Amino acid sequence: MRAVAFRGPLPHDGPRELEDITLPTPEPGPRDLLVKIEAVSVNPVDTKVRRRREVAEGGWLVPGYDAAGSVVAVGSEVTLFRPGDAVFYAGSIVRQGTDAEYHLVDERVVGRKPASLGWAEAAAVPLTAITAWEVLFDRLDVTRPVPGAAPAILIVGGAGGVGSIAIQLARQLTGLTVTATASRPETEAFARELGAHHVIDHGKPMAPQVEALGIGAPGLVFVMTHAKQHLPDAVALIAPQGRIAVIDDPDVLDANPLKGKSVSLHWEMMFTRSMFGTADMDAQGKLLGEVARLIDAGTLRTTLADHYGAINAANLSRAHALMTSGTARGKVVLEGFGD
Repeated sequence: MRAVAFRGPLPHDGPRELEDITLPTPEPGPRDLLVKIEAVSVNPVDTKVRRRREVAEGGWLVPGYDAAGSVVAVGSEVTLFRPGDAVFYAGSIVRQGTDAEYHLVDERVVGRKPASLGWAEAAAVPLTAITAWEVLFDRLDVTRPVPGAAPAILIVGGAGGVGSIAIQLARQLTGLTVTATASRPETEAFARELGAHHVIDHGKPMAPQVEALGIGAPGLVFVMTHAKQHLPDAVALIAPQGRIAVIDDPDVLDANPLKGKSVSLHWEMMFTRSMFGTADMDAQGKLLGEVARLIDAGTLRTTLADHYGAINAANLSRAHALMTSGTARGKVVLEGFGD
């Protein structure tokens, strides 16, 4: 099968590059689906793995996690899917990635593709939807009010992949006032289009901007990027006993300022369930099923922003470069292998 892969840690400014290669088609394990990949999308985690992951000598690592495609074979213990099913999912960080013609994935983290979406539109959804959903409903527990706080959430980095889904989920599935942040006119417009009630500039101090909205101190803050930079501002603006969630990878994060307000800090990594095979691993498959239902009902929309063409090393490298630029809006998708 055709695939895009690399042999070891691969910085974006290094002499080596992603490569187009041929690998054997894998055989499914007991709970695995073998999926023929139709489209993939690119996430910041793809570039982090590319920079950091060691690969056994002589081996290859295929990057990528988001995918949409068709089941072509199933393992002996699979009960949820059958060959021919159209699916979408975000895979596992401890297995080979989705930037290949065929891919193995545990059925428990897979959802049926939204019927109303094409392959590319569907591939843009899973990882960001899972991350946003788990942050809002599992980590921040947004349905549980913070005593005395405004029924509101601040989403820092609202125009990115996760933020663009989080705005929709918070606006459509909760009664919270949704304030998002953006730093450019086009990303501000995008956040408003997705449903944000208010948009402020995270390039400036956020606490006075939130206060000026007149809605009161929010009890919930979701920080997508630059947590080390934004955490002091988040602590300043959040209500006492509020809850903050972060998803990025700061070299260090000082949580001491949270103590005065008894603010709780929540980490989210959407690969935790698949990486550790948790008892509730199937929650992600169920979650994606609900996301698909909401999309088909017109409640949620895909956040596909750019289509970079076929799945190959050159196009994937361009997409990775965009992810590291800090200017991406929504999701970047690649589709097919140029047949």
